[in-house]
Amino acid sequence: MMKITRIETRIHRSAFTYGVGLDAAGGTSRATGGNLALKTMDTLLVKVETDQGIHGWGEGFGFTLVDTTRDAIDRLIAPACIGQDARDIGSLNRMLQKRFHNFGRNGPVTFGISAIDIALWDIAGKCAGKPLHALLGGAARDKVRAYASLLRYGNPEDVARNAAEAVRRGYRDIKLHEIDLGCIRAARGATPADIPLMLDINCAWDNESDALDFCEAVKNLGVAWVEEPTWPPEDHATMARVRAASPCAIAAGENASNPEDFCRMIEAGAAGILQPSVTKVGGLTAMLEVAELAQGAGLRVVPHCPYFGPGLLASLHFLAAMEVAEPLEIYFADLQKPLFGQHLLPANGEIFVPKGPGLGLEPEW
Repeated sequence: MMKITRIETRIHRSAFTYGVGLDAAGGTSRATGGNLALKTMDTLLVKVETDQGIHGWGEGFGFTLVDTTRDAIDRLIAPACIGQDARDIGSLNRMLQKRFHNFGRNGPVTFGISAIDIALWDIAGKCAGKPLHALLGGAARDKVRAYASLLRYGNPEDVARNAAEAVRRGYRDIKLHEIDLGCIRAARGATPADIPLMLDINCAWDNESDALDFCEAVKNLGVAWVEEPTWPPEDHATMARVRAASPCAIAAGENASNPEDFCRMIEAGAAGILQPSVTKVGGLTAMLEVAELAQGAGLRVVPHCPYFGPGLLASLHFLAAMEVAEPLEIYFADLQKPLFGQHLLPANGEIFVPKGPGLGLEPEW
Protein backbone atom coordinates (compact mmCIF):
# COMPACT_ATOMS: atom_id res chain seq x y z
CA MET A 1 0.00 0.00 0.00
CA MET A 2 1.20 3.49 -0.84
CA LYS A 3 -0.62 6.02 1.33
CA ILE A 4 -1.54 9.52 0.22
CA THR A 5 -0.05 11.87 2.80
CA ARG A 6 -0.61 15.35 1.40
CA ILE A 7 -2.48 17.16 -1.37
CA GLU A 8 -1.57 20.72 -2.26
CA THR A 9 -3.18 23.06 -4.77
CA ARG A 10 -1.81 26.12 -6.51
CA ILE A 11 -3.01 28.37 -9.31
CA HIS A 12 -0.59 29.15 -12.10
CA ARG A 13 -1.61 32.47 -13.62
CA SER A 14 0.03 33.76 -16.79
CA ALA A 15 -0.40 36.67 -19.12
CA PHE A 16 -0.83 35.54 -22.70
CA THR A 17 -1.08 36.58 -26.31
CA TYR A 18 -4.03 34.82 -27.86
CA GLY A 19 -3.32 35.64 -31.47
CA VAL A 20 -1.19 37.69 -33.79
CA GLY A 21 -1.66 41.31 -32.75
CA LEU A 22 -4.03 40.33 -29.96
CA ASP A 23 -3.56 40.22 -26.21
CA ALA A 24 -5.84 39.89 -23.21
CA ALA A 25 -5.78 43.64 -22.62
CA GLY A 26 -7.24 44.27 -26.05
CA GLY A 27 -4.06 44.75 -28.10
CA THR A 28 -4.84 45.94 -31.59
CA SER A 29 -8.21 44.23 -31.56
CA ARG A 30 -11.71 44.83 -30.25
CA ALA A 31 -11.55 41.34 -28.76
CA THR A 32 -10.96 40.82 -25.03
CA GLY A 33 -9.70 37.30 -24.57
CA GLY A 34 -12.02 35.13 -26.63
CA ASN A 35 -15.54 33.93 -25.85
CA LEU A 36 -14.60 33.50 -22.16
CA ALA A 37 -13.28 37.08 -21.94
CA LEU A 38 -10.04 35.83 -20.43
CA LYS A 39 -7.63 38.32 -18.92
CA THR A 40 -5.06 35.73 -17.87
CA MET A 41 -4.61 32.03 -18.58
CA ASP A 42 -5.17 30.24 -15.27
CA THR A 43 -4.28 26.62 -14.53
CA LEU A 44 -5.15 24.79 -11.32
CA LEU A 45 -2.24 22.52 -10.36
CA VAL A 46 -2.72 19.69 -7.86
CA LYS A 47 0.21 17.90 -6.23
CA VAL A 48 -0.45 14.54 -4.57
CA GLU A 49 2.30 13.26 -2.23
CA THR A 50 2.74 9.75 -0.82
CA ASP A 51 4.48 8.07 2.10
CA GLN A 52 7.01 6.57 -0.31
CA GLY A 53 8.27 9.96 -1.46
CA ILE A 54 6.64 9.77 -4.90
CA HIS A 55 4.40 12.62 -5.99
CA GLY A 56 2.08 13.15 -8.93
CA TRP A 57 0.63 16.11 -10.77
CA GLY A 58 -3.00 16.74 -11.69
CA GLU A 59 -5.10 19.54 -13.12
CA GLY A 60 -8.72 20.46 -12.48
CA PHE A 61 -10.85 22.54 -14.82
CA GLY A 62 -10.32 25.47 -15.38
CA PHE A 63 -9.98 29.05 -16.59
CA THR A 64 -11.96 31.58 -14.51
CA LEU A 65 -13.38 28.71 -12.40
CA VAL A 66 -10.04 27.62 -10.92
CA ASP A 67 -10.65 29.21 -7.52
CA THR A 68 -13.95 27.34 -7.14
CA THR A 69 -12.46 23.99 -8.19
CA ARG A 70 -9.53 24.59 -5.85
CA ASP A 71 -11.92 25.21 -2.98
CA ALA A 72 -13.74 21.95 -3.70
CA ILE A 73 -10.44 20.06 -3.55
CA ASP A 74 -9.11 21.78 -0.44
CA ARG A 75 -12.34 21.56 1.58
CA LEU A 76 -13.88 18.29 0.41
CA ILE A 77 -11.80 16.03 -1.77
CA ALA A 78 -8.28 16.28 -0.35
CA PRO A 79 -9.26 15.42 3.26
CA ALA A 80 -11.11 12.33 1.98
CA CYS A 81 -7.98 11.17 0.12
CA ILE A 82 -5.49 11.34 2.99
CA GLY A 83 -4.49 7.82 4.05
CA GLN A 84 -5.99 6.21 0.95
CA ASP A 85 -4.02 3.87 -1.30
CA ALA A 86 -2.53 5.84 -4.20
CA ARG A 87 -2.14 2.63 -6.20
CA ASP A 88 -5.84 1.75 -6.21
CA ILE A 89 -6.84 4.47 -8.64
CA GLY A 90 -10.18 3.09 -9.80
CA SER A 91 -11.47 2.37 -6.30
CA LEU A 92 -10.46 5.79 -4.99
CA ASN A 93 -12.07 7.51 -7.97
CA ARG A 94 -15.33 5.62 -7.39
CA MET A 95 -15.27 6.27 -3.64
CA LEU A 96 -14.91 10.01 -4.21
CA GLN A 97 -17.72 10.07 -6.75
CA LYS A 98 -20.11 8.18 -4.47
CA ARG A 99 -19.16 10.15 -1.37
CA PHE A 100 -19.73 13.55 -2.98
CA HIS A 101 -22.44 12.81 -5.54
CA ASN A 102 -24.97 14.86 -3.54
CA PHE A 103 -23.06 17.97 -4.60
CA GLY A 104 -23.70 17.21 -8.27
CA ARG A 105 -22.32 14.91 -10.91
CA ASN A 106 -20.91 17.81 -12.93
CA GLY A 107 -18.98 20.90 -11.93
CA PRO A 108 -16.17 21.74 -9.50
CA VAL A 109 -16.37 18.55 -7.43
CA THR A 110 -16.08 16.36 -10.53
CA PHE A 111 -13.32 18.61 -11.86
CA GLY A 112 -11.44 18.16 -8.58
CA ILE A 113 -11.81 14.38 -8.68
CA SER A 114 -10.44 14.51 -12.22
CA ALA A 115 -7.35 16.33 -10.97
CA ILE A 116 -6.68 13.71 -8.27
CA ASP A 117 -7.11 10.90 -10.79
CA ILE A 118 -4.58 12.41 -13.22
CA ALA A 119 -2.07 12.82 -10.40
CA LEU A 120 -2.51 9.19 -9.33
CA TRP A 121 -1.85 7.99 -12.88
CA ASP A 122 1.30 10.13 -12.88
CA ILE A 123 2.35 8.35 -9.67
CA ALA A 124 1.55 4.97 -11.24
CA GLY A 125 3.83 5.71 -14.18
CA LYS A 126 6.62 6.85 -11.87
CA CYS A 127 6.26 3.70 -9.75
CA ALA A 128 6.49 1.55 -12.88
CA GLY A 129 9.36 3.59 -14.28
CA LYS A 130 7.45 3.99 -17.53
CA PRO A 131 5.90 6.87 -19.47
CA LEU A 132 2.20 7.10 -18.80
CA HIS A 133 1.12 6.03 -22.28
CA ALA A 134 2.81 2.65 -21.68
CA LEU A 135 0.23 2.02 -18.94
CA LEU A 136 -2.76 3.24 -20.96
CA GLY A 137 -2.48 1.28 -24.22
CA GLY A 138 -0.20 -0.37 -26.71
CA ALA A 139 0.24 2.16 -29.53
CA ALA A 140 3.19 3.97 -27.90
CA ARG A 141 3.51 6.76 -30.47
CA ASP A 142 6.50 9.01 -29.99
CA LYS A 143 4.61 12.02 -31.36
CA VAL A 144 1.00 13.11 -31.85
CA ARG A 145 -0.47 15.38 -34.50
CA ALA A 146 -1.72 18.65 -33.04
CA TYR A 147 -4.39 21.05 -34.21
CA ALA A 148 -4.55 24.77 -33.50
CA SER A 149 -7.61 25.72 -31.50
CA LEU A 150 -8.15 29.43 -32.09
CA LEU A 151 -10.05 31.46 -29.53
CA ARG A 152 -13.10 33.40 -30.63
CA TYR A 153 -12.13 36.73 -32.20
CA GLY A 154 -15.42 37.82 -33.72
CA ASN A 155 -13.62 39.80 -36.39
CA PRO A 156 -12.94 38.39 -39.90
CA GLU A 157 -9.59 40.16 -40.22
CA ASP A 158 -8.35 38.77 -36.90
CA VAL A 159 -9.61 35.30 -37.76
CA ALA A 160 -7.92 35.31 -41.17
CA ARG A 161 -4.63 36.62 -39.79
CA ASN A 162 -4.46 34.02 -37.03
CA ALA A 163 -5.60 31.11 -39.18
CA ALA A 164 -2.79 31.98 -41.59
CA GLU A 165 -0.34 32.22 -38.70
CA ALA A 166 -1.36 28.77 -37.46
CA VAL A 167 -0.55 27.37 -40.91
CA ARG A 168 2.76 29.20 -40.90
CA ARG A 169 3.61 27.52 -37.58
CA GLY A 170 3.06 24.11 -39.15
CA TYR A 171 -0.47 23.19 -38.09
CA ARG A 172 -2.41 21.14 -40.64
CA ASP A 173 -5.74 21.24 -38.81
CA ILE A 174 -7.49 24.31 -37.36
CA LYS A 175 -10.41 24.74 -35.00
CA LEU A 176 -12.48 27.92 -34.91
CA HIS A 177 -14.81 29.08 -32.15
CA GLU A 178 -16.72 31.38 -34.47
CA ILE A 179 -20.44 31.36 -35.25
CA ASP A 180 -20.33 34.26 -37.69
CA LEU A 181 -20.21 32.98 -41.26
CA GLY A 182 -18.05 35.91 -42.35
CA CYS A 183 -15.38 34.91 -39.83
CA ILE A 184 -15.47 31.28 -40.92
CA ARG A 185 -15.21 32.20 -44.60
CA ALA A 186 -12.30 34.50 -43.75
CA ALA A 187 -10.44 31.56 -42.19
CA ARG A 188 -11.15 29.41 -45.21
CA GLY A 189 -9.86 32.08 -47.54
CA ALA A 190 -6.66 32.48 -45.52
CA THR A 191 -5.74 28.77 -45.41
CA PRO A 192 -5.02 26.07 -48.01
CA ALA A 193 -8.10 24.15 -49.10
CA ASP A 194 -6.67 20.83 -47.85
CA ILE A 195 -6.49 22.04 -44.23
CA PRO A 196 -9.72 21.00 -42.48
CA LEU A 197 -11.61 23.43 -40.27
CA MET A 198 -13.29 22.24 -37.09
CA LEU A 199 -16.08 24.49 -35.85
CA ASP A 200 -16.85 24.64 -32.12
CA ILE A 201 -20.21 26.37 -31.82
CA ASN A 202 -20.36 26.23 -27.99
CA CYS A 203 -24.07 25.35 -28.01
CA ALA A 204 -25.05 28.55 -29.82
CA TRP A 205 -28.33 27.44 -31.41
CA ASP A 206 -31.53 26.97 -29.40
CA ASN A 207 -33.19 24.77 -31.98
CA GLU A 208 -32.29 22.20 -34.60
CA SER A 209 -33.53 24.35 -37.48
CA ASP A 210 -30.93 27.07 -36.87
CA ALA A 211 -28.24 24.44 -36.32
CA LEU A 212 -29.07 22.73 -39.60
CA ASP A 213 -29.14 26.05 -41.47
CA PHE A 214 -25.62 26.68 -40.15
CA CYS A 215 -24.39 23.24 -41.16
CA GLU A 216 -25.77 23.73 -44.66
CA ALA A 217 -24.07 27.12 -44.91
CA VAL A 218 -20.61 25.72 -44.06
CA LYS A 219 -20.79 22.33 -45.77
CA ASN A 220 -18.60 23.39 -48.71
CA LEU A 221 -15.92 25.08 -46.59
CA GLY A 222 -13.84 21.99 -45.85
CA VAL A 223 -15.37 21.41 -42.43
CA ALA A 224 -14.17 18.34 -40.50
CA TRP A 225 -16.91 18.60 -37.88
CA VAL A 226 -19.39 20.93 -36.21
CA GLU A 227 -19.05 20.75 -32.44
CA GLU A 228 -21.94 21.04 -29.98
CA PRO A 229 -24.28 22.99 -32.27
CA THR A 230 -27.34 23.05 -29.99
CA TRP A 231 -28.36 24.17 -26.51
CA PRO A 232 -28.48 22.58 -23.99
CA PRO A 233 -25.57 20.14 -24.46
CA GLU A 234 -27.38 17.35 -22.60
CA ASP A 235 -30.30 17.44 -25.05
CA HIS A 236 -29.03 14.42 -26.93
CA ALA A 237 -32.29 13.86 -28.80
CA THR A 238 -32.14 17.23 -30.54
CA MET A 239 -28.47 16.83 -31.37
CA ALA A 240 -29.18 13.35 -32.77
CA ARG A 241 -31.78 14.82 -35.13
CA VAL A 242 -29.26 17.45 -36.23
CA ARG A 243 -26.65 14.78 -36.79
CA ALA A 244 -29.05 12.66 -38.85
CA ALA A 245 -29.88 15.55 -41.19
CA SER A 246 -26.58 17.48 -41.22
CA PRO A 247 -24.16 17.37 -44.16
CA CYS A 248 -21.34 17.84 -41.60
CA ALA A 249 -20.06 15.44 -38.96
CA ILE A 250 -21.21 16.27 -35.42
CA ALA A 251 -18.88 16.18 -32.41
CA ALA A 252 -19.71 16.59 -28.71
CA GLY A 253 -18.68 15.66 -25.19
CA GLU A 254 -16.67 18.43 -23.56
CA ASN A 255 -19.60 19.09 -21.22
CA ALA A 256 -20.18 15.43 -20.38
CA SER A 257 -19.13 14.79 -16.80
CA ASN A 258 -18.82 11.01 -16.60
CA PRO A 259 -18.85 7.87 -18.77
CA GLU A 260 -22.57 7.43 -18.10
CA ASP A 261 -23.21 10.71 -19.93
CA PHE A 262 -21.36 9.28 -22.91
CA CYS A 263 -23.46 6.10 -22.73
CA ARG A 264 -26.60 8.22 -23.11
CA MET A 265 -25.01 10.21 -25.92
CA ILE A 266 -24.08 7.06 -27.79
CA GLU A 267 -27.48 5.45 -27.27
CA ALA A 268 -29.18 8.56 -28.67
CA GLY A 269 -26.86 8.69 -31.69
CA ALA A 270 -26.06 12.29 -30.83
CA ALA A 271 -22.47 12.48 -32.11
CA GLY A 272 -20.07 10.63 -34.35
CA ILE A 273 -17.00 12.10 -32.63
CA LEU A 274 -16.77 11.95 -28.82
CA GLN A 275 -14.78 14.61 -26.96
CA PRO A 276 -14.15 13.74 -23.31
CA SER A 277 -12.27 16.38 -21.36
CA VAL A 278 -9.77 14.83 -18.96
CA THR A 279 -9.98 17.59 -16.30
CA LYS A 280 -13.79 17.45 -16.29
CA VAL A 281 -14.93 13.89 -16.97
CA GLY A 282 -13.23 12.04 -14.11
CA GLY A 283 -9.61 11.95 -15.19
CA LEU A 284 -7.81 9.28 -17.19
CA THR A 285 -9.80 6.50 -15.55
CA ALA A 286 -12.98 7.89 -17.10
CA MET A 287 -11.23 8.62 -20.41
CA LEU A 288 -10.32 4.96 -20.76
CA GLU A 289 -13.94 3.97 -20.11
CA VAL A 290 -15.15 6.40 -22.77
CA ALA A 291 -12.60 5.04 -25.24
CA GLU A 292 -13.91 1.52 -24.65
CA LEU A 293 -17.51 2.66 -25.15
CA ALA A 294 -16.56 4.48 -28.36
CA GLN A 295 -14.72 1.49 -29.73
CA GLY A 296 -17.76 -0.71 -29.15
CA ALA A 297 -19.96 1.79 -30.97
CA GLY A 298 -17.53 2.41 -33.84
CA LEU A 299 -17.09 6.09 -32.94
CA ARG A 300 -14.03 8.35 -32.87
CA VAL A 301 -12.57 9.81 -29.68
CA VAL A 302 -10.87 13.21 -30.05
CA PRO A 303 -10.38 14.70 -26.56
CA HIS A 304 -11.31 18.24 -25.63
CA CYS A 305 -8.02 19.76 -24.44
CA PRO A 306 -7.80 23.53 -23.90
CA TYR A 307 -5.07 23.12 -21.32
CA PHE A 308 -1.47 24.08 -20.63
CA GLY A 309 -0.76 21.92 -17.57
CA PRO A 310 -0.98 18.26 -16.53
CA GLY A 311 -4.32 18.03 -18.35
CA LEU A 312 -2.50 18.66 -21.62
CA LEU A 313 0.13 16.05 -20.80
CA ALA A 314 -2.50 13.50 -19.76
CA SER A 315 -4.38 14.03 -23.03
CA LEU A 316 -1.14 13.71 -24.98
CA HIS A 317 -0.30 10.37 -23.35
CA PHE A 318 -3.87 9.16 -23.84
CA LEU A 319 -3.68 9.84 -27.58
CA ALA A 320 -0.20 8.35 -27.82
CA ALA A 321 -1.56 5.11 -26.37
CA MET A 322 -4.74 4.75 -28.42
CA GLU A 323 -4.96 2.25 -31.28
CA VAL A 324 -6.38 4.82 -33.71
CA ALA A 325 -4.36 8.02 -34.16
CA GLU A 326 -6.30 11.23 -33.48
CA PRO A 327 -5.12 14.86 -33.12
CA LEU A 328 -4.45 16.78 -29.91
CA GLU A 329 -6.11 20.15 -29.36
CA ILE A 330 -3.66 22.97 -28.63
CA TYR A 331 -5.00 26.35 -27.56
CA PHE A 332 -3.64 28.99 -29.91
CA ALA A 333 -2.33 31.25 -27.15
CA ASP A 334 1.27 32.06 -26.28
CA LEU A 335 1.78 32.13 -22.52
CA GLN A 336 4.26 34.52 -20.98
CA LYS A 337 5.04 31.87 -18.33
CA PRO A 338 4.46 28.40 -19.82
CA LEU A 339 4.27 25.67 -17.17
CA PHE A 340 6.65 23.34 -18.99
CA GLY A 341 8.86 25.87 -20.73
CA GLN A 342 9.30 25.07 -24.40
CA HIS A 343 8.79 21.29 -24.06
CA LEU A 344 5.23 21.13 -25.40
CA LEU A 345 5.50 23.51 -28.31
CA PRO A 346 4.35 21.80 -31.55
CA ALA A 347 6.91 21.38 -34.32
CA ASN A 348 5.54 21.02 -37.83
CA GLY A 349 2.09 20.40 -36.41
CA GLU A 350 3.22 17.59 -34.06
CA ILE A 351 4.12 17.24 -30.38
CA PHE A 352 6.70 14.78 -29.12
CA VAL A 353 5.54 12.61 -26.22
CA PRO A 354 7.77 12.89 -23.12
CA LYS A 355 9.72 9.71 -22.44
CA GLY A 356 10.22 10.15 -18.71
CA PRO A 357 8.18 8.18 -16.16
CA GLY A 358 4.57 9.19 -15.54
CA LEU A 359 3.53 12.38 -17.26
CA GLY A 360 7.21 12.87 -18.06
CA LEU A 361 7.54 16.55 -17.15
CA GLU A 362 7.43 18.57 -13.94
CA PRO A 363 5.48 21.84 -14.04
CA GLU A 364 6.64 25.13 -12.62
CA TRP A 365 5.59 25.02 -8.96
